[in-house]
Amino acid sequence: MLLTGTVIADTETIIADGGVVVTGSRIEAVGERSAMRAEFPSHDERQFGIVMPGLVGGHVHSVQSLGRGIADDTELLDWLFDHVLPMEASLSAEEMRVAAQLGYLECLESGTTTVIDHLSVSHADEAFEAAGELGIRGLLGKVLMDQRSPEGLREDTEAGLAESRRLIERYHRSFDDRIRYAVTPRFAVSCSEACLRGARELADQYENVRIHTHASENQSEIETVQEDTGMRNVEWLHEVGLTGEDVILAHCVWTSEDERQLLAETNTNVTHCPSSNMKLASGIAPIEEYLERDITVALGNDGPPCNNTLDGLTEMKQASLLQKVDALDPTATPAPTIFEMATINGARAAGFEKLGALRPGWNADIIGLETELTRATPLHDPLSHVVFAAHGDDVVFTMVDGEICYEEGQIQTIDGDRVRAAASAIELPPDETHEPPASH
Repeated sequence: MLLTGTVIADTETIIADGGVVVTGSRIEAVGERSAMRAEFPSHDERQFGIVMPGLVGGHVHSVQSLGRGIADDTELLDWLFDHVLPMEASLSAEEMRVAAQLGYLECLESGTTTVIDHLSVSHADEAFEAAGELGIRGLLGKVLMDQRSPEGLREDTEAGLAESRRLIERYHRSFDDRIRYAVTPRFAVSCSEACLRGARELADQYENVRIHTHASENQSEIETVQEDTGMRNVEWLHEVGLTGEDVILAHCVWTSEDERQLLAETNTNVTHCPSSNMKLASGIAPIEEYLERDITVALGNDGPPCNNTLDGLTEMKQASLLQKVDALDPTATPAPTIFEMATINGARAAGFEKLGALRPGWNADIIGLETELTRATPLHDPLSHVVFAAHGDDVVFTMVDGEICYEEGQIQTIDGDRVRAAASAIELPPDETHEPPASH
């Protein structure tokens, strides 16, 4: 297959009239359209306005998709304990499957081809199966919670780790290695020391199994951890082994100088979720400082109840503008930096090699965007357009591992109408009021 248009292979390689040749699951060649057409005359050609790498959702909650709009205008811990966790606890296995399908459907429709997905405590198999069914690439993990957790989510420490082991054995490197596993403690507030240390011990027993958790998103969270342990959040995670190049920490909004140095020295990955941090009024993560220290920073949407979308293209604009206004510096986080956060940085954080750019021999995870739009006219700078003007609904083609998952307005791997109908029919429980974790 030959995909043609303005090709953004990476931030340094943009071909105005380019082509990408896909053979099997790999990219065979990238170059000028005329040259590609001449070298591969028998390949079926599809034309788009822009051809670029698929986005990597560096931190998402696919199974929270059923809670879109249920917890607006709410502070993080109230949002979590009064709304989102009770919703997660209420879902049956079938409903969890639909929730994951809905999340992955939205991702594929809006150009996200890989997700680093923080699931829930129960029914994680359903999300793994949904990911395999829809064809998305992902680093997925069952959530661990063994303290300060509402009924239906708190579990015995060893039972949670044992279930994680079962899931690793069943799903790590499954579906032709599109799906991998991350051991996933929710956050230090809801996980005991034994749980956190157990997560590290478990991950170390398997090749390419990573660790994915939340960290320092909110000041109340940090106060709670500090009163529990005498340490700040990232310092505590480091103490129990949850830093390193195989660790993804979502948010990292409130970090000290010492913690930032720890993140850099240990090559720990950070995922920035600007829309969620703004909507929950959590704060502004010091992304420019992380990047200056050569910390790998990915980009994520977080969950639909705190965003309220999984549109990675829109998230790019939010990420850049938030840093500019925070620093009062229009040169902060320019388009190339943000593009890399949303593509190759996310792939590095997830541990997928040969992903996040369009290069010969790399995985064929590719999206096509429509540019015959007033909003795309005139198209002086394709990279600027993608970061600052494009929306998820501009995506008209999504390919993962050489397989077409979305084309001409329709998901190709599952009945999207059926998923949307099933999701709309699920009744969520009424909101409950729970005491969030005490910070004093």
